[in-house]
Amino acid sequence: MHDNRLMAESFGVVLFVVVGIAAVVAVVTMAGARRSYDEIGRGGLSLRDGSDGEDGRGAARGSAPPPVSAAVRDEEIRQLVQARSDRRVRRGQEPLDVPAEVARLTAPAAGAPAAADPALRAEIRDLVVARNARRARAGKEPLDVESEVERRLAELQA
Repeated sequence: MHDNRLMAESFGVVLFVVVGIAAVVAVVTMAGARRSYDEIGRGGLSLRDGSDGEDGRGAARGSAPPPVSAAVRDEEIRQLVQARSDRRVRRGQEPLDVPAEVARLTAPAAGAPAAADPALRAEIRDLVVARNARRARAGKEPLDVESEVERRLAELQA
């Protein structure tokens, strides 16, 4: 009888000790898991790397990539066409005329004027209007909005 009572008291002590240790381990694990969840999607191989609102390349999230000059674009197209030509040669086909293919790919469509994206045109117009407001506050002559928009679009397409 005495053994059963001792065993019941021991069981209660052991139960409280185990529950107490489990609670401490749960709190520590939860704190560690919180840090782990916060770091998901970050690191050296991630495109989005921080809480500063920028992706890994330094551009703000949601912004368009920086514009590329026509020379850089043409060089990248030339490299892609050269790679396609090299693959054709490896398969035993005729190689491509790389300069002619690059000229064909970079030439504007026949009979179609180089039309700007309507969103780009609207954004440039907004910038010109804002610039005119600043010029007016400074006492300068405002710019013609339409001609300035066309000038900037031509500058971007060159």
